[in-house]
Order: sequence, then C-alpha cells, then structure tokens
Amino acid sequence: MDRALPPSYGDGGWRAMNLAGLSFRDIEYLVAVADHLHFGKAATACAVSQPTLSAQVRKLEEYLGIQVFERASRSVMVTDRGAEVLAQCRAVLAEGRRLLEMAQSRSEPLGGQFRLGVISTLAPYVAPIILSPLRERFPKLRLHLVDGTANGLVRGLEAGELDALLASSPIRGIELSELPVFHESFVLAVPRDHRLAVIERVTMDDVPPGELILLSDGHCLRDQTIALFSAGQRAAQGGGAMQATSLETLRQMIGAGIGLSFLPQLAVQVGTLLDDMVAYRLIRDPTLPGRDISLFHRPSFGRIREVRLLRDVIRDALASLGTIRVHGHPQTRSLGAG
Repeated sequence: MDRALPPSYGDGGWRAMNLAGLSFRDIEYLVAVADHLHFGKAATACAVSQPTLSAQVRKLEEYLGIQVFERASRSVMVTDRGAEVLAQCRAVLAEGRRLLEMAQSRSEPLGGQFRLGVISTLAPYVAPIILSPLRERFPKLRLHLVDGTANGLVRGLEAGELDALLASSPIRGIELSELPVFHESFVLAVPRDHRLAVIERVTMDDVPPGELILLSDGHCLRDQTIALFSAGQRAAQGGGAMQATSLETLRQMIGAGIGLSFLPQLAVQVGTLLDDMVAYRLIRDPTLPGRDISLFHRPSFGRIREVRLLRDVIRDALASLGTIRVHGHPQTRSLGAG
C-alpha cells in the first residue's frame, strides 16, 4: 500500500509558505539527486550521509507540496513537475553563487576559494608548474583543482560548479568567454624497439594508424588524435584501435610494446618518461600537430578580473620552461621551431 502524501502535495491542500522554510543547502541536495539519479551517490557528492540527504529532500518536497522524485527500489526518476522545480532550483543556485562572486570580487584578488577545472590529459602535468607560482603570488588563494573529461567539466562550468576551466580550444555548443593561454605540440611516442624510434625525421605518412592506442571516449585528445589522419587512413584502420583510460596507462601500454600514440608536449616533459621503454619523436610536417589550451569562464562570471590574473600567472609559469609557445609571450617557441 502506498504511503499517503501530506495535504501539501498536489492539489489536495494549500498552506502559506515563506522563504524561511528554504535553504540553499537543501536545494543543493535536490539538484545533486537529479544529477546522479541515485541518493547514495548524491550524498557522497554533497559530503553528507544518505539518511540526512534523503530526509532533507523529502522535507523539501513536502514543504513545496510537489513530488520531485519518483522512487523505486532500484531507480530514481524526476517527475514532470519535478523537472520544472529543478530548473528553478538550478537558477536559484546560479544566482546565489553569483552573489558570492560579486562579494568576493570586492575583496583581495584571488584571496579565497577558486574552483578550477582542468582536463585530465593536462592536469597532472600543468599542476606542478603552476601551483608554486600561484601560491607565491596569491598566498590566500584556496585553489580547488577538479580534473575530468572536457564534456563533464564544461557542464560543471555551465552549472556554476566551477569558476573557470583550462581546456583544449575550441569548445562548441555553449557560450563561454575564452582567454588563450598556450599551444603545445603533440609528440609521437613509440616503443624503444619500434622501427620509428631510430628514424630521424618522422612524418605523418610514417605513422601506422593500425598501431594506434587511443584514449577512451570522452577525452578530447582522442578526437584530436583521430583527426590527424585522413578519412582513408581511418577507414583502413577499421575502427578497432586499442584504448586506454588515462595518459599514463596509455604510456605504459606503449612501453610494453603494444602500440604507439601521440602525447601532449607537457605530458612528455613533466610526466614519468619511461626513457628505457618509450621513445619520443617529433612529427616533421609543415604543420606540427598539437592543441591550443585556453582558460574559459562564463560571460556573466562576477570575478573576471581574477580569471585574467590566474591566466597571467599560468602563462608566466609556462613561459619560464622556454619550450612551450605561450600566447602573449612572443619569445617562447614550439618544440618544432628552429
């Protein structure tokens, strides 16, 4: 027998409500359940116990008089009216974050929390370069780094869960402001005993697409690597490329002699090189393959000046390497120059 809903649900009753019965935290719980469609995962994301989150979501549903979620033993679904409520909840959270951004922008620049998303093929390699200069320049900064795939991070930026995003350009399908930061070349990585390991000048025509190892779906580097080859080469490959879940797994597969792939320049310079197992070759084509990295933020973001300060520190730190072509630092050059 279904549990009877209180009179405030649906059209069965009405009572006066005021804002005192709402809290941003409860609204965050509601949105988290909608994002994960799982109370346990939502509780973990919100750093609370599942009973606490479930109770607060139920309490908010009863207060609003709307059943937001349809609960079953193994699934959670959003009701039609719940979808309308959730759209408004997201707008409320976005405006609440904007209020905090406005207040923080009046205080010391980069003097509080800043949530920076970085794509996972970049985060482990750029973090060691930029963290120390950022701490030195802005000692009160509490930088929260979030890594992941581009699609997931873009959704987080759009939802206001991130303040800025360091990712490969361009990002399509969403209106974002873009600050170019640097360009990094792609470097061919092959096993030490591969025939290309001893060729001085390697071109794209030398690279066998059938031996490629690609990152799994969702990584922009996967699409960028595939785009280096012509349609005919991709067709000849037959779509059966081996896959790796991360750059370091991919590098280890190369070291084990399983195949070859392209790695971003910073991953070669900063990462674990496995020099005795992996050889790195520049592609000697007129257009050296690579990617442009930019810092993205929402056009309405209230702390744009701080994003620009962050961009400047990142550019200066990368320019100090002397091998990365940093936008705004004409003295830097790409690996293929000279």
